[in-house]
Amino acid sequence: MLKRAALSVRGFVVPALLAAGFVGGCGHQTSSGRADAPLPRSETEAGQLAAGRAVAPAAASPDDDGQWAIPAKDFANTRFSGLTQIDKGNVANLQVALTFSSGTTSGQESAAIMVHNTIYFTTPYPNTLYAIDLTKPGGAVKWKVESMPASAAQGEACCEGVNRGPIYADGTVYFNSLDARTFAVDAETGKVKWVTTVGDYRRGETMTMSPMVVGNKVLVGNSGAEFGARGWIVGLNASDGSIAWRAYSTGPDKDVLIEPGTFKPFYPQYKGKDLGLRTYPGDKWKIGGGTVWGWISYDPEQHLIFHGTSNPSPWNHLQRPGANLWTDGVFARDPDTGKAHWFYQYSPHDLWDHSGVNENIILDLPWQGRTRKVIIRPERNGYVYVLDRTTGEVLAADQYVPNTVSDGIDLKTGILRQRRDMIPQPGKVVRNVCPNAPGAKDWTPSAFSKVTGLLYVPHNLLCMDWLPKKANYIAGTPYIGVEPHFFPAEPGHAGEFMAWDPVKRRKVWTIKERWPVWSGAAVTASGLVFYGTLDGWFKAVDADTGKLLWQFQTGSGIIGQPTVFRGPDGREYVAIISGIGGWAGVVVSKNLDPRDPLAAKGWGNMTADLKKVSNKGAGTLFVFALPKRS
Repeated sequence: MLKRAALSVRGFVVPALLAAGFVGGCGHQTSSGRADAPLPRSETEAGQLAAGRAVAPAAASPDDDGQWAIPAKDFANTRFSGLTQIDKGNVANLQVALTFSSGTTSGQESAAIMVHNTIYFTTPYPNTLYAIDLTKPGGAVKWKVESMPASAAQGEACCEGVNRGPIYADGTVYFNSLDARTFAVDAETGKVKWVTTVGDYRRGETMTMSPMVVGNKVLVGNSGAEFGARGWIVGLNASDGSIAWRAYSTGPDKDVLIEPGTFKPFYPQYKGKDLGLRTYPGDKWKIGGGTVWGWISYDPEQHLIFHGTSNPSPWNHLQRPGANLWTDGVFARDPDTGKAHWFYQYSPHDLWDHSGVNENIILDLPWQGRTRKVIIRPERNGYVYVLDRTTGEVLAADQYVPNTVSDGIDLKTGILRQRRDMIPQPGKVVRNVCPNAPGAKDWTPSAFSKVTGLLYVPHNLLCMDWLPKKANYIAGTPYIGVEPHFFPAEPGHAGEFMAWDPVKRRKVWTIKERWPVWSGAAVTASGLVFYGTLDGWFKAVDADTGKLLWQFQTGSGIIGQPTVFRGPDGREYVAIISGIGGWAGVVVSKNLDPRDPLAAKGWGNMTADLKKVSNKGAGTLFVFALPKRS
């Protein structure tokens, strides 16, 4: 019998499965002699810091309960599993334990979360939420919720109608639909509790992100900066879906939820009044972008969330002189009220569509003789940032990909040093822009290991040519104003998977890939890192060395997020959803003509060969495990 316990952090409840007396299956013992149990904290956090290692604080990243309730695993966004049954010595024996096809052929970016022996995931448009019962032989559909988004919303999606997955909290599963609605669903029965419309897709406001739940607030944000959508993040009341607060990324302070006395940014350039209005020409802030479609992390010790804001609109910087606040940055906000506490802008007056929506991983670091509470962020503009999460001060920013457009960050001012000779001019092509518009790393989330203290980062090695064109705004139509042409930074290598030491601030090892690495990562206590590739391989590599230990061909490109959990039989499972698409793979999923160099906003001239190595997918969930013992 399974006993259920619960771990509560500021009202967010993660159910815990305590396996009692499991027999059969693989057993609990691994080839390395370790037990399949949550990672014991044999070293105190203070001891780990004293040893010169980064630490994920327990408040934001508690011990593993064997489940995976949210795509990022925990509030700190570590994507770390404490399970050890699958390890370096036996991972080569992994085999398919379960498959399920949703039949959707667009890009599959959802995580397959698992709570109470049930897997939950969402499809791209038409955004169906599935519940798969792991207690049934081979898995079975427990229920499904068809959100039935408006068909016209597909034409408002910048990069296909993708969906980054559901989240579980307090017996409820939450997810978003492309036409800007948020759903709350009873996790056991599949009954819809409430549905709230939070945006207008007819104006380009779509939703692709996974929600985050903190306390009694469900946090969601919009996509659509490529259509001139004005960015926002909304706090919904979990009980009934009513809107508690909305914070915009542009406009006057009252819209951004900036208040004197509460908002205390570290740098003076963020301390003026109504900067979200004054740093745009005229009323262009109303169509100024800064959408919030990436990852949200939460620090329970400060009771603050951290979320990014995307690129300003349009891409053509000549049409929006000014710093374009509050785009391309990170906000610290109170999740109950939405009030801003600080802000930092990674790419002022963005020249290259370097959206600032990537994950902010919450860590504590040994830093110059003391401990600093930080967020780590591998940013699209080509630098791994270390920010003090209590103030927004930039402690470090280190280059991790080829870069031709900037010369680092001024740590006194926090400002990115743009190369003046590369600033786009009217009617002139800027050649060899590195990193390109998808950036050094797009939305694809990293993982942090509590064992090695390293960050594992899927990312790109891409450059481009860039030609500004005048963009005209018509609500609900593309508002870009640039012709980009993408190409690999190195012949034959458009992507890389790397291990990064956040204390020494350097790469530990790298794996070069033929294509951009467009999947997320997951890491385990037994020293395994999982990720997928655009040509369909799902891989397990050694967390210490990067050595390939196992791989499986799924038949279609992988742009989803791996998860690791314990099933009802006590065995450890690894899950991924296969199906190419999204911005990097839409040439395949939508069968675009690769002879058009502008297809998919720049991908056309470099992804023709991708059609030869990756098939259009069918939204296939793969779940892997070690063979059962007789």
